[in-house]
Amino acid sequence: MKIAKWAHFLPEFDDWFVNVMASDWGLRNNTRVTVDLIPVEEIRDRAFAEVKAGKGHDIFIFPWPPAEYHQHVIDHAGVYQMIAPKYGAIQQLAFRSTLNATTKKYFACADFWMPAPLHFFRDYWAEAGMPLGPVHYTGLFDGAKKLRDKLGIPCGLAFSPTLEGNVTLHTILYSHHAWILDGAGNVIFNKNAFAVRALKYIQLLYQESGTPEQLTWGSGGSVRAMLAHKTSAAIHAISLLRAAEKQSPDVAKKMWLQPPLMGASGMGVTGLPHVTNCSVVWNFTQNEAGASKFLADMVDTSRTGYEKSLGCNFPIYPKAVPDLIVRLQKDPQADPPFKYLALKDALHWTPNLGVPGIARPAYMEIFNSSLVPRMVATVLKGEQKPEDAAAAGAAEMQRIVDKWKQVS
Repeated sequence: MKIAKWAHFLPEFDDWFVNVMASDWGLRNNTRVTVDLIPVEEIRDRAFAEVKAGKGHDIFIFPWPPAEYHQHVIDHAGVYQMIAPKYGAIQQLAFRSTLNATTKKYFACADFWMPAPLHFFRDYWAEAGMPLGPVHYTGLFDGAKKLRDKLGIPCGLAFSPTLEGNVTLHTILYSHHAWILDGAGNVIFNKNAFAVRALKYIQLLYQESGTPEQLTWGSGGSVRAMLAHKTSAAIHAISLLRAAEKQSPDVAKKMWLQPPLMGASGMGVTGLPHVTNCSVVWNFTQNEAGASKFLADMVDTSRTGYEKSLGCNFPIYPKAVPDLIVRLQKDPQADPPFKYLALKDALHWTPNLGVPGIARPAYMEIFNSSLVPRMVATVLKGEQKPEDAAAAGAAEMQRIVDKWKQVS
């Protein structure tokens, strides 16, 4: 059985997944299992290539809902049914991340996700009078401006066309009520004043507290800047703080976590997931039964997976890691041990990609084609006014939605 999997941010997890978990499963099930690790930025193209060829791996594991591939996979309802007796019915985040609303088919199986809290340096933000970090977007702007003016340290949120850039910008838009699609899948972006307001906020944040490097960072660029103590904040999975604990303990001591920022225009605390681990069984596999069993059995390893990922992988099924809050209170790597307790309500402030609707194919194409980072870049580079960029972005979103209506 062949498995393609996105390369985890922590190599320790992949070492366990490949050499222990998958290997042991193969021995128990008389199956030779091979795993190919693929960089996140190459996942989409590799998956499309396999679909076009009609061959490749039996299982393909994505870091986000693979709604674009719904025509090329099995219905994973059977996988969820295998999981249910032990762990309960499908959870809301998985339901909204893997169901096709038109066909009622589950195009993937989700087993874990990664929250994306705000990482900030307490030493820097104390200089702005906010030692506990900003709690809303106005505070982020005011404090970040003070820090760049006073210390020359930019804010450093990821705005480039990368996974972290997409997650950051989609979170900012949603938190400013600048929704892309409504619950029914219709384009709502720029149908009100929220989109332009959000773009103006990002523009002002960049002008007053940013750095040109934000637009050119490759994958992991914002992480490297934070690890070097050269920026003051980032929206990212906790793999960022884990990397600091391993590589630069002194930097890690200064780095703290906050829940996502309080939104504007009546929006509450919301942060989109950095990762929603979604596995598919292609419909051209020769081993559908074995591949489906592997996905169901993966949930049994959630507790070990949480540990091997150093707490990055939050379980879709709470019963799989029932003592999660206790673990967050007393983390063995953290200094102090309760540093990760900021994540205790993560499931409440993390909606699915595609919110307020489900993860539709059109939304995921908008996400994966980096339409939003490209739109934002035209504003930040001075190529378009926010009003023009919002109109152009909405038109491109509409073309994508119209295309998927024809496909579906």
